[in-house]
Amino acid sequence: MIYDISYALEKNLLLEVKNKLKLLNQIDIASTLEVLSKENTIKAFRILSKDTASEVFSYLSSEKQQEIIEASSDEELSRIIDAMFLDDTVDLIEEMPAGVVAKILKNTSSENRKLINQFLKYPEDSAGSVMTVEYVSLKNDMNIKEALKKIRKKGIKNETINDCFVIDKERKLQGTIPIRELIINEEDILIENIMTHNIEKVQVDTDREIVADLFRHYDLSTMPVVDKENRLVGIITIDDIVDVIDQENTEDFQKMAAMEPSDKEYLKDSVFSLAKHRILWLLILMISATATGTIIRRYEDTLQSVVILAAFIPMLMDTGGNAGSQSSTLIIRGLALGEIKTGDIWKILWKEFRVSIIVGFTLALVNFLRIFYFDKIGFTMTFVVCSSLFVTVIIAKVVGGILPVAAKKLKLDPAIMASPLITTIVDACALVIYFTLATALLHIS
Repeated sequence: MIYDISYALEKNLLLEVKNKLKLLNQIDIASTLEVLSKENTIKAFRILSKDTASEVFSYLSSEKQQEIIEASSDEELSRIIDAMFLDDTVDLIEEMPAGVVAKILKNTSSENRKLINQFLKYPEDSAGSVMTVEYVSLKNDMNIKEALKKIRKKGIKNETINDCFVIDKERKLQGTIPIRELIINEEDILIENIMTHNIEKVQVDTDREIVADLFRHYDLSTMPVVDKENRLVGIITIDDIVDVIDQENTEDFQKMAAMEPSDKEYLKDSVFSLAKHRILWLLILMISATATGTIIRRYEDTLQSVVILAAFIPMLMDTGGNAGSQSSTLIIRGLALGEIKTGDIWKILWKEFRVSIIVGFTLALVNFLRIFYFDKIGFTMTFVVCSSLFVTVIIAKVVGGILPVAAKKLKLDPAIMASPLITTIVDACALVIYFTLATALLHIS
């Protein structure tokens, strides 16, 4: 389909392109435009109907959006912006260079410009930055007939009418009512008699990660946003929260891999930018890893006396690092989902200790059989290696379980305490345990 559309655009067979695009939904059309050349993208976009074009535009990458804006006349751009939801327009403005922003604002109504400026004042990570003001609000003294009349009149301009929000004369939030309740009840019933009073809400300055947790915990599709006086100022919809969750998860993965978070897609990010986001943490970990080198130099005489000790160092360090990473990953996930609280630290310690006993004993036993029977290494040396492995796994599991909780307690991101940092700590512990046991049990002076 993409090849056919591209070929038809090259030959200026615009009617054929229009018919082919009609077969696709808006998301698939956007995906098709993403792989077309700049010239063909603009041709194809201009073929779309007004409503379809605005939908497709909101799904395009910022690079493609910029191409279309720069190629559009003021009239064309005004049609696109007017058909977009306000929160999507704000997201667009935040990602565009100054010259493009000026063109967008020039073709936006004065009323929307005021709202856009208000949105841009909210902190980037706040509920206010992801909310929309396009929602249906109903007065608590309305009856169902009046409510449905208002929804029919204004609902088409709103992102969702599944849930309607009830306010009083001072715009203070009173409750919510789903559209199905309005449909199935009698027309003369007052809204305040059937609305839900006990609802979840957030203030405009609430961290959006907390908002995402509330959506997940209460299985919500929309949530009202209020100011300090409990006046309704906007709502957050599930589609915007899915984007927030995706961004937060991406940041956590990047931090767990010892990288600074980046908003850009991998293939669209420059080599220099990718290197810049990685090098700081690599430098920190490289310098911190000098601790292991110091420990090895301290026990240099021990290594020279029993050279075979060196052969088991990689296995001990890798196993310890992997064991710690397993625990930290589970705890970080539990913290993110709200399954684990910072007050659960002693429960985590006790559970990870018991898990580490089982895991450590199993690994040590298998390793003992391998080293003693297959590698034909003496009993004492085998015992030193397996005992070190057992203790290392216990330390790794406990450290991996506790550090993310400690980070959360200190108001730090638990993802920072992920595999790279834990591995560095566990490596140092593993070497100290290994050489201490070797010196004592092998009687190395």
